Amino acid sequence: MTDLEFDFLRGYLKTRSGLALSGEKRYLIESRLGPVCRRFNLATLHDLANALKNGRDGAIEKAVVEAMTTNETFFFRDQAPFDLFRDVLLPEAMARRAAQRRIRIWCAAASTGQEPYSLAMLLREAAPRLAGWSVDLIATDLSTEVLEKARAGLYSHFEVQRGLPVQLLIKHFEQVGEQWRISAPLRQMVDFRPLNLLHSFDALGTFDIVYCRNVLIYFDAATKGDVLARIGASLAPDGALLLGAAETVIGLTDRLVPNPRHRGLYNPAPSVAAPPLRRVVGL
Repeated sequence: MTDLEFDFLRGYLKTRSGLALSGEKRYLIESRLGPVCRRFNLATLHDLANALKNGRDGAIEKAVVEAMTTNETFFFRDQAPFDLFRDVLLPEAMARRAAQRRIRIWCAAASTGQEPYSLAMLLREAAPRLAGWSVDLIATDLSTEVLEKARAGLYSHFEVQRGLPVQLLIKHFEQVGEQWRISAPLRQMVDFRPLNLLHSFDALGTFDIVYCRNVLIYFDAATKGDVLARIGASLAPDGALLLGAAETVIGLTDRLVPNPRHRGLYNPAPSVAAPPLRRVVGL
């Protein structure tokens, strides 16, 4: 792969997915896109780059973007954000929405589904308090491949061992051969949808709680700011955003401010001018 081809592929991935690769990440492109070449009978990355430039095969374009997506996730990852949901965010949202009796939650970059299913388990535990309520739990991801796995709710023994308490495994999963399937009621609680965070998400509506954890770290500052500003616009004025431990809104957008009580939690700024029209990045 020449420097020109590497630069083209970096630019292509940034435009399509927001992924910002440094010059030291050449090995990552070579290791992840090599199998894509073999899948489409392309001899080299040079041929792959040419196929992308020609833009005649949407399947190749989709495969390239999905191959470069990092899908590291596990149940109750980092634990604290889920304790916060159970002990603070859900009770406060219920108090604020007592008249409407409806709560809307969005898990962005949900990968293979462990994060939204973790929230679904907590909502299930709170079912007696939520009787008569409508709870929308929407989970999105760029990759249709991981969304298919998420919808199936089928996980390996290794995956259910990562962060999932054994009592919840026994309560909410059934063993299927050497794998574990999450129960149908929990699968039905989560609405999985394909979504590229670079595109408009107006159609999703307004949310009380948004989890967008450990995806912004792969974007450059300008892309982070754009995505955060649009998430801020999609939050209810009293809504809440959870980011990953290595992520922040500081210096990136004035639509969101850190919550003084809880690390990693952000709220809409009290009074900020309306944002410009949301941009939509074409494919």
